[in-house]
Amino acid sequence: MTENPPIKRALISCSDKLGLVDFAAGLAACGVQIYSTGGTRRHLADHGIDSIDVAEYTGFPEMMDGRVKTLHPKIFGGILARRNNAADLRALQDEDIKTFDLVVVNLYPFEATISRPGVTREEAIEQIDIGGPSLIRAAAKNHQWVTVATRPEQYSAILSEIEQNGCTSMALRRRLAAEAFTMTCHYDQAIADYFRQEDGTDEFPPHLTIRLERKNLLRYGENPHQKAAVYRLPRSTTASVVNARQIHGKELSYNNLLDLDSALTIARSFPQATVSVIKHNNPCGTATCAKLALAARKALDGDPVSAFGSVLGFNRTVDVETAEVLVEPGRFIEAIIAPDFEAGAVGILT
Repeated sequence: MTENPPIKRALISCSDKLGLVDFAAGLAACGVQIYSTGGTRRHLADHGIDSIDVAEYTGFPEMMDGRVKTLHPKIFGGILARRNNAADLRALQDEDIKTFDLVVVNLYPFEATISRPGVTREEAIEQIDIGGPSLIRAAAKNHQWVTVATRPEQYSAILSEIEQNGCTSMALRRRLAAEAFTMTCHYDQAIADYFRQEDGTDEFPPHLTIRLERKNLLRYGENPHQKAAVYRLPRSTTASVVNARQIHGKELSYNNLLDLDSALTIARSFPQATVSVIKHNNPCGTATCAKLALAARKALDGDPVSAFGSVLGFNRTVDVETAEVLVEPGRFIEAIIAPDFEAGAVGILT
C-alpha cells in the first residue's frame, strides 16, 4: 500500500455549499466517483454533476427528517478501514463495503442559529449535527489514508494535489485532520455553552473553555526577540481594540495594541467627552470636558514630554476641531482609537 493512496471515491455532505460545485466538478474531471446525501446531491445535480445517492448505496433510506442518513456501517467501514490491515480489507470484501478516500463535510450552522433573536430551543436542537461530526472524526482519525475537508477554503489545496498527483500528500492530510478535530471541538463547545447558559443555575461552572480565533500575526511581541499574535472571540461585535478597523498607518505592534486597549478602557470609563494618553502602558494624562477638543488639549498638556509618541483613546467621534489639536507643532502621536472619525478629521490626521 502506497503512502499516498489515489483518490478514487469521495463522500460529500455539506450544509454550506459555497464553492462546492466547482470543487465537485474538479473532482469529477479527475475521475473521482462522488457519493452524496439528499440536499447535497440535489444541489450537485442542479449544476450537472452526477453523484451516487448514499441511501441507494447503503440500501437504507434517510429518515426522521434527515436525522439519520449517513450513520451506517457501509459508510463508516469505508472511511475507517485501514488499507494495510488484512482483517479490515477482508471485512470490506465480505460486506461489500467500498472505501472512501475523501470526505467533504461541514456542519449544520448551530452557532448562527442560536445567535438569531427569538430562536426557540427546538430550533436550536435541530441544528445540532450528529452524522457530520461523526464523519469528520472518522476521516480525521484515519488520515493516513483518508483526506477530510471541512471548509470551502480547503478545497483548492486538495484539488490542486489531486490534479497534479491523483492523490493528496501526508502533510496535507495531517494538517486537514488537525483542523477537523479543532472544528468538531469548537462545535461541541458551542453546544455545551448553549445548554449551560440556558440552564442558568451555575454562575461559575466547574470547567470554562474560552474559544478564540486568530486575527493577526504581529511583527514581534513585547520585545523584538519574542513572537506574538492577536486573538479575538468568534462572532464578537463588541467595540474593542481587536474588533477595531484600522483606517491608516503601519501595522500595529504588540505594544501599540496594549497601549490602545488601556487608553480606550480609561476613556470609556467616563460619561463626558474624554481623552486618555498612554505611553508604554503608563497613563500620561486624562481629561474629561464638555468639548472633545478641549479634553484632548488638557490630556496632552498634562505631561507633554511623556505624551510625545503616545497613543490616545477617545470615547467620542474625533471631529475636525479635535484633529487640529492633535497635529499642532511639537506633538507626535503614535496611534489613536475612537468610536469614529469625521472624514475631515481623517484628512487632517493622515
